Amino acid sequence: MKKRQLLLMIGLAIATTIIFFSSCNSKKEITPMENSGATNSKIAELTEAHNKLYAGLNTMFTGDIEPLNNVWSHSDSITYMGPFGSILTGRGEVGADFEKVAAMKLGGKITANNLHVYAGTDIGYTSCVEEGENIGPDGKVIKVSHRATNIFHLEEGKWKLVHHHTDISSQLETGFDKIIK
Repeated sequence: MKKRQLLLMIGLAIATTIIFFSSCNSKKEITPMENSGATNSKIAELTEAHNKLYAGLNTMFTGDIEPLNNVWSHSDSITYMGPFGSILTGRGEVGADFEKVAAMKLGGKITANNLHVYAGTDIGYTSCVEEGENIGPDGKVIKVSHRATNIFHLEEGKWKLVHHHTDISSQLETGFDKIIK
């Protein structure tokens, strides 16, 4: 159980880092759907929220959780499905998990490539490929690459993250499985 939780936290940290750096250097393909009610300003604001998410993930890898906390909604209906396969629900569970990862100060870098953005009237999403590297518990670099979807909700005029989902990362599971027995 402890091994799985540690793997989950490490995976979350890695995914967060990958997302941040991806957004900084991403190839942006902004493609609003017809009749979405989206304006160019909403698409730009959602893209900015997405970029703040990935910046926050990378900052989290240095031990600073605050920028990431500012991106997430503080609702108890938020969800997180990270690269180790677990499902976390509610602000308490999701926040506690990210705080544990931040405390590890894992380092690494993550970027969100092949970005797609959809902005509706009060809900929107981004999808991308998270690529980068994290530092495993043994100090070795672990390369990561997986798909991610981020769902945002407009709260008091600002886009807030309500769901983050990535593929399960075999790279992370393998890297951390060697260390945590």
